[in-house]
Amino acid sequence: MSRLAKLKAAASLNDVAHLLGYKPKAVSYILYKLPAAQKYTTFEIPKRNGRQRTIRAPVDRLKGLQRKLADLLQDSLDEINGMRQLKDRAAHGFKRKRSIITNARQHRNRRWVFSIDLVDFFPSINFGRVRGFFIKNRDFELHEDVATVLAQIACHANSLPQGSPCSPVISNLVAHLLDMRLAKLAQSAGCTYSRYADDLTFSTNKKQFPPEIARPAGDEGPDLHLWLPGNVLRHTIERAGFSINANKTHMMYRTSRQKVTGLVVNQKINVRSEYRHNVRAMVNKLVTTGSFEIDGAVHKDGEVRIEKRPGMLNELHGMLGFIDSIDVYNGLYTDDKKTEFSSTELIYRQFLVYSIFYASQMPVILCEGPTDNVYLTHAIRSLAAEFPDLAEVTKDEKVVLRVRLYKYPESSTARLLGLGGGGSGVLSKFMATYRKEISHFTAPGPAHPVIIVYDNDDGAKSIRGAIKQISKLQPAGTEPFVHVIKNMYAVPTPIPPSEGTSKIEDCFGDAIKATVIDGKTFSAGNNFAADRHYGKKVFAHRVVLPKADTIDFTGFRPLLTNIAEAIQHHKTANPA
Repeated sequence: MSRLAKLKAAASLNDVAHLLGYKPKAVSYILYKLPAAQKYTTFEIPKRNGRQRTIRAPVDRLKGLQRKLADLLQDSLDEINGMRQLKDRAAHGFKRKRSIITNARQHRNRRWVFSIDLVDFFPSINFGRVRGFFIKNRDFELHEDVATVLAQIACHANSLPQGSPCSPVISNLVAHLLDMRLAKLAQSAGCTYSRYADDLTFSTNKKQFPPEIARPAGDEGPDLHLWLPGNVLRHTIERAGFSINANKTHMMYRTSRQKVTGLVVNQKINVRSEYRHNVRAMVNKLVTTGSFEIDGAVHKDGEVRIEKRPGMLNELHGMLGFIDSIDVYNGLYTDDKKTEFSSTELIYRQFLVYSIFYASQMPVILCEGPTDNVYLTHAIRSLAAEFPDLAEVTKDEKVVLRVRLYKYPESSTARLLGLGGGGSGVLSKFMATYRKEISHFTAPGPAHPVIIVYDNDDGAKSIRGAIKQISKLQPAGTEPFVHVIKNMYAVPTPIPPSEGTSKIEDCFGDAIKATVIDGKTFSAGNNFAADRHYGKKVFAHRVVLPKADTIDFTGFRPLLTNIAEAIQHHKTANPA
């Protein structure tokens, strides 16, 4: 039975609790025993216009329940749209696979763009509207007791609180009727309509903007640049139980900057140039001084104000990621084939090099690929007592790593750093990139090293070549480590006596490498007969991971010793 079917079959609080993964007593306590004053924390956030936005943040236990309800309702909505083969193109806020980008894209390159806001969008959806929706809506038609419980979970002080995880999805459900009516109105008037929460946008390329949607104020026409919602639009919105914020209506012409949910839409979707310049300045400040400032909420004299305050790396990372997501999205709709990074991408890469490696809060180990991470993680955990620079054994005998192994994410980070698939060739190119980027850094010297761990085989030639080019040293592969540049070190896998080469899998004993999986034996090479052998990925995840507590990792001792020596070398050269 689907989740929607289970919801429609529910007849009591007990049924709702089980459907949300809770015990009925826990739900009853949250709804009926927990005092109302203890359910939410209320505070004001200043808006850019100087006014205040009231946020009612639920306490953790209630927030968890609301998140479960939000997931249930979103799953149900996806099921409804799938069954009815519906594509809701109007609503873009708080929906899966929708964003401010998908909302703005519909209005790009238009003669006219008209936007309005709804007054008190969440507060205007009260307890009765929520309960009545779930009872009467033909897609839900829930039992009255169930609708009551859902409304009790979602509402506070007789309305949807701004700050609750389930307010967005419920507001979209309630506002769906409004969306259908406005989409029909827009279509009849030759316009495109979309909504992001309480932000409504209409756009068209018609020579005259449809008066039923918006009309110029006064007798002097559009030269006044003051436009009012048309009577038909106003009536349609009020009929659906909402009202227009008269102070937030904007008509934007092709000859001026047109913005939809904060994005410029005159031609392609774009971030405001001021935003890009500010972010660029913050990155420059960070890599030259080690810190930067950002406009943010500051608590002062019992009030919350927007002021300059010290910025955090994750905040700047989010801004850069947002800009990059816009650029990547635009790239999907252009035939331009880029061969080089844009200036924005180069700024993002500079930030990533600084934040992930140069200013890391602990030593970073960069291996040739994700399977090596598995090996080293469990080797360090197994031998933690011997290597205090690599891990700490707590009083309750838990092992906490004191190094971070770089993961190879399938993300913009991997794309911009050139660390997509791993391997010796990728690492050698990254070493050159690292040298180039840190040449711009004048921030205080890095406290922790970046350690490249590589296989001491034929593939090591490219890495040794990169080391020679950067450091002017000629590594032989027999040294425990090489100081490449600044805080970067290179550690090859130790070569056993009577052997000419080595790779990290050589650190395992013969017995564990002889493990048979699905009738196949392990091959550490890149080219192997798939009908007879399995490779490193299977070895890491189906042999090493499940047997990590029993595997003998003493063969990793020489490699871990060399990594620890590189860390100590950096400490000695850069005393705190």
